[in-house]
Amino acid sequence: MENYEQLKEKLKHKQYTWLITGVAGFIGSNLLETLLSCNQKVIGLDNFETGYKENLDAAIYDAERLLSKDLKHNFHFIEGDIQNLDDCMKACNCVDYVLHQAALGSVPRSINDPIKTNQTNISGFLNMLVASRDSNVKKFVYAASSSTYGDHPDLPKVEEIIGNPLSPYAVTKYVNELYANIFSEIYNLQSIGLRYFNIFGKRQDPNGAYAAVIPQWISSTLAGEEIYINGNGSTSRDFCYIENAVQANILAAMSSEPMANNTVYNVALNNRTSLNELYQYIKKYILELIPNMDIKDPKFRDFRVGDVLHSQADISKAMNFLNYNPSHQIKQGLKETIYWFVNKQQKV
Repeated sequence: MENYEQLKEKLKHKQYTWLITGVAGFIGSNLLETLLSCNQKVIGLDNFETGYKENLDAAIYDAERLLSKDLKHNFHFIEGDIQNLDDCMKACNCVDYVLHQAALGSVPRSINDPIKTNQTNISGFLNMLVASRDSNVKKFVYAASSSTYGDHPDLPKVEEIIGNPLSPYAVTKYVNELYANIFSEIYNLQSIGLRYFNIFGKRQDPNGAYAAVIPQWISSTLAGEEIYINGNGSTSRDFCYIENAVQANILAAMSSEPMANNTVYNVALNNRTSLNELYQYIKKYILELIPNMDIKDPKFRDFRVGDVLHSQADISKAMNFLNYNPSHQIKQGLKETIYWFVNKQQKV
């Protein structure tokens, strides 16, 4: 079984066509950057509801800088919506691998607007499955979620043991897994679901009511704004740097082991970091870059409805079947993320 670095080298000498849905988003744009830097052809689909054109420009620029060559001809962008089957069919035409990242994320967003979350995450997902089936793609890799574990208390989380969902968002991501399984059994559409655990890194949006905690805290700290911690700060998560998620997607798509298909894998570190620890790490690494910065102490507020107290993933299944081997632990990932945010701020 090839490791990730060997696989990337192999891809540089054999070109496939990949579709990334949600390509202008945080994870999608990082996948775009890596695939372009491996000399792959990429089709991107996005409606810009939560993604940004600047993410596309940055991903292409970073890939071109790495290879010192023009890669724009290897990327074709389609502005469209996964809720429109015609857009999905157009995007899947002549595609080898689908990396389906498009979704409406956020537990609070789903609680505030369950209908829209359902329409995008379930109806849109079904459209993508149908389009992928009809286009005879080699593999359909999709973004699943750790929220699927719901109220099951055991740690670390093992793929085969889940509890009851705690939010509409969690329901949608579980339904995705059920649909993918049905399409593999009935239509022989090969698929792999990747249950992401709190992915973070460059190009993650720090703004808005549904921003993830790491980019929000980094951005707020750099702006001299208040930091808020939901609960008493003991809540913990298995924070996972973006490069690990990119690795898992490419390994999953290119896996030639039949037993590795038509199942789900945790994408994480098998580690836990509390919100209090996270705040201290962010403060420390920002001060290393900006020594004289005055950083405010955090303020505590009520625990957020729909969240679980603790989350940690068993990643042995992904390591055994996909050869997944996280390249970044939490501290290294935070350092690189903070460096990116500081550098971006200084360019403004």
